[in-house]
Amino acid sequence: MNECSGAALKTLIRMQQNEIDEYHIYQKIAATVKSEEDRKILLQIAQEEASHGKLWGKYTGLQPKPNTGKVFWYSLLSKIFGYTFALKLMENGEDKADKAYTSLIQEIPEAEKIAEDEERHEQALLAMLDEERLQFVGSMVLGMNDALVELTGTLAGLTFALQNNRLVALSGLITGVSATFSMTASAYLSAKSDNDPQAVKSCLYTGVMYMITVALMSLPYLLLPAEAYIPALIALLVTVTLIILVFNYYISVAKDYNFKQRFLEMFVISGSVAVISFLVGLVIKAWLGIDI
Repeated sequence: MNECSGAALKTLIRMQQNEIDEYHIYQKIAATVKSEEDRKILLQIAQEEASHGKLWGKYTGLQPKPNTGKVFWYSLLSKIFGYTFALKLMENGEDKADKAYTSLIQEIPEAEKIAEDEERHEQALLAMLDEERLQFVGSMVLGMNDALVELTGTLAGLTFALQNNRLVALSGLITGVSATFSMTASAYLSAKSDNDPQAVKSCLYTGVMYMITVALMSLPYLLLPAEAYIPALIALLVTVTLIILVFNYYISVAKDYNFKQRFLEMFVISGSVAVISFLVGLVIKAWLGIDI
């Protein structure tokens, strides 16, 4: 075993564990990837991670086992959000390793080559962005954002106009389902007019995202008592915020977008519509003299 300082040894043990974990993560995810080209890239990176782990083992004298919890977590993320999101999220954590490599170069010259390998990993992953779901991000954003803007306003307005969660849920779901079919048809016709060969898939992604968003937003009105319309409205706003948060975080990681900017933009638009619709609901209710 090669000698190195105590501080460097602690860093090496941590980095060796990380390399072993990532080797198993790349191997596990590669086995589920349909694209032959992407699978080859992932397996190549996995082998490089394994070689890095062996190199650090010369200095640590250890042969650590993979962190099964970490391997399972990133494998699960890849199944839910796609392998591009899971792997880029993992690779983003390697930014912290850059400083560690720099501090090790004086004692361990090999650290410089490994740092270069890690940079290549990131570039290779960026070039792999051909996952089907990422090809239709625009369609997904269209479906989700349209549902958020339309249904947030509709449900917020109906909440104070009807003051009954069951009636609000009924009206919201009818509106949402009808709007889903309308939105899906419009997305198909729009893509078809642009001679998009993927018009069917494009409209399906739009429609599915629209329907999922409608279902999540209607849930508080279905689960809470009929008279608890204020808590339902609060739950709706929390749900809308979480939908925007999770989706924009996913997109920011997978496509390298500015998370804060996109989140605030979508949140402000949906929130503004909700406030305006809430006020409109009160005005119309008072104007028509309806008391439910």
